[in-house]
Amino acid sequence: MDSRGANPLKDSALIFELHGIYRKVKPDVVLHYTIKPNVYGTIAAALLGIPVINNVCGLGTVFLKDNLVSAIAIMLYRLSFRFATKVFFQNPDDQKLFLDRKLVPAEAVDTVPGSGIDLTKFKPTSFKRNEKFTFLLISRLITDKGVIEFVDAVKKLRSEGVDANFQVLGAMDPLHKRGIKVDLIAEWINTGIIEYLGTTNDVRSFIQNADCVVLPSYREGTPRTLLEAASSCKPIIATDVPGCKNVVEHDYNGFLCKLKDADDLAEKMKAMATLPEEKLKEFGTNGRAKMEAEYDESLVINKYLAVLTELKQAS
Repeated sequence: MDSRGANPLKDSALIFELHGIYRKVKPDVVLHYTIKPNVYGTIAAALLGIPVINNVCGLGTVFLKDNLVSAIAIMLYRLSFRFATKVFFQNPDDQKLFLDRKLVPAEAVDTVPGSGIDLTKFKPTSFKRNEKFTFLLISRLITDKGVIEFVDAVKKLRSEGVDANFQVLGAMDPLHKRGIKVDLIAEWINTGIIEYLGTTNDVRSFIQNADCVVLPSYREGTPRTLLEAASSCKPIIATDVPGCKNVVEHDYNGFLCKLKDADDLAEKMKAMATLPEEKLKEFGTNGRAKMEAEYDESLVINKYLAVLTELKQAS
């Protein structure tokens, strides 16, 4: 399975590969996650009469562009999702889009709060503002995550004399169709525009050492990095787009900025950096409360268990 590729003819071979696996394993139910398993895995399972539960964790570029590949992908969604027992969406905007376009039967849909968040793993630490305010972007380095806008905002802030740390944590992916070239990232690092932290298997210490987590993404399902930051009592800044705006309530647990607008992002970051400690604490406390009320991973687990129970009783 090529996570970077977007060739439906090539990817359709996954139907036969997954069909062979499902026929051998003989599962009672298949749970799919992400675009290609959702589409091709559902078709493979349907051919064998195996129930399917899908999770639409983000739309990728299929709905951000209008071209032949997108048209084919939408057609495949409409074809495959007819056979799904349940299709979970991670935000109401994505669910509405699928229903409006008649890509999924209305009786099959439900929403879950992303993948949920482990509130015991991502927990608050005692508040301590850094001497030099520290912004942290956690993301794969591709354009869709708003990395270019983040860097342009940082350049603007530095030109205005804003003295802060601007950190980036995440893998480079130059082979991705929308990946940022390594030479350009090296230029950002060498000229001191950003501090590149590389990659990690545990983001908690990096989140705890930041004052604010930023994600200027173009669209999300439910961005896990924002859930982790909010659960850790950190203020957050994100774009006013589906997925992000469900996690960030403007002026409650952070700020929302305009899509693909580095100037507006810079304004929001400058505003955040100049907030008094009490306001930063308030944003953090509000974010934690929102996670506890809406995004506890047990909410996701219970919805899956409920569907599995229904399938077991029906069998």
